[in-house]
Amino acid sequence: MSEVLGVWPALPVILRSNLGHPKSNQRWDNLVATLESEHYNRICEIYIDGMSNLRWLRFVAAMQKPFPELTHLHVWVEGDVVPVFRDSFLGGSAPRLQKLSLRRIPLPSMPKLLLSANGLVILELCNIPDSGSISPDTMATALTVMTRLTYLCLSFHFPRSRIDPASRLMPPPTRLFLPALTKLTFKGVYEYLEDLLARIDTPLLSRLTIAFFMDRSFDTPQLHRLIGHAEEFKAFDHASVSISDREIELGLHPKTRIVDHPRLLKLRIDCKGLARQLSSLTQVCSSSFPLISTFEELKIWGDIDLSPSHSHDDMEDARWLELLEPFTALKYLYLTNEIARRVCGALQELPGEMATEVLPALRNIFVDEFWSFEDTQAIRSFNRARQLSGCTVAVGYRRRHRSHNGGKCTAERGGLDLCLSVGTFLLLPLFLFRSFCLFSWSTFNREASVSLGVTYVLLFLLVQYGLHKIEN
Repeated sequence: MSEVLGVWPALPVILRSNLGHPKSNQRWDNLVATLESEHYNRICEIYIDGMSNLRWLRFVAAMQKPFPELTHLHVWVEGDVVPVFRDSFLGGSAPRLQKLSLRRIPLPSMPKLLLSANGLVILELCNIPDSGSISPDTMATALTVMTRLTYLCLSFHFPRSRIDPASRLMPPPTRLFLPALTKLTFKGVYEYLEDLLARIDTPLLSRLTIAFFMDRSFDTPQLHRLIGHAEEFKAFDHASVSISDREIELGLHPKTRIVDHPRLLKLRIDCKGLARQLSSLTQVCSSSFPLISTFEELKIWGDIDLSPSHSHDDMEDARWLELLEPFTALKYLYLTNEIARRVCGALQELPGEMATEVLPALRNIFVDEFWSFEDTQAIRSFNRARQLSGCTVAVGYRRRHRSHNGGKCTAERGGLDLCLSVGTFLLLPLFLFRSFCLFSWSTFNREASVSLGVTYVLLFLLVQYGLHKIEN
């Protein structure tokens, strides 16, 4: 390989190797031979996926020197490899490195390398083993030199043990400033994120993705502070909650009406059991959670067994009410069918004085499917309890479709209200009146009957046209 490179002009070298490829052995030999050659100082980018134990030892040995032109390093380890970076990895210095992406690699010797990488723009440390973690204080110190960093990703394997509260250090009196960071992704225990956020300040943050491991309780004041201080997040006006067998996720969305706009804030909690999921999300989204008391739209949908045979108890009802309680400005609630039965069943149990305290501004509930007569009784009971305050709730049907922008259904809202109004107050009376006219044909003047019939047909066509425009 050294002879081949010597023939060509001194051009930058990019090394790529997918070790799952049928010809991976030959490609790997060529890649490592390049790293070991005298032309290593021309290498600017390295991408390796699927590293194994035997290959790892040779790779690390070849990387124990500075790579002066290296700007991108991507190394993803698979399987049972237990790699260890030495302090002399990359010669302990990487001043030109712009992107560093590591997967399943312990980090005890990373701080020295990170402190030298002051040109990093993207830092991805994924699936960090529990045995090779790096403390929040050390990570925050390393981040201080990365003034150009725009994206930070930290994700951990599920820990074998929890963080000892006594081992957590007090945060410093002043936070470290990250002037360029716009996107943050984290997966791990909430204590780690809290300790890290207590040490950094990110004024330009616009994308936040959080995944917490299951815990008995969640206390996240630093997360609330981060969200509350981010100017980009203040444009959010609606939320979505998705539930599956193994996780529950909250998504917050901006006021823009762009179709399929991405969720700018996602918060996921990995846990099983609907009651536990609702309780966990409620703890994170307490009344102190920024913006939650200003949202006017909320969609809740679930890919989970909520059929009538699924267990349901008073504890679940209480969890639903606790989750909804902070949404004091909510006007429009969008629910999938089974979720709607559970939510409205919980609302039904509220006594009269509390029926107006939970979701006091609620005006409409939209459901993906038509309800049976039995299903509507729950919301009727809830409405009766709210009649004294004049805050009754209308239930509307909407065609089932799952959007990728978190369920923004504002465009349907006016149409659904029209559908309810016309269907209830126009079509039914006209149908009854027309039937009366047909049975009383002999008592009416023929011209008057024809006129009534034509009027009915025109109104019917007008309503059908309106409903067609709504659905499309």
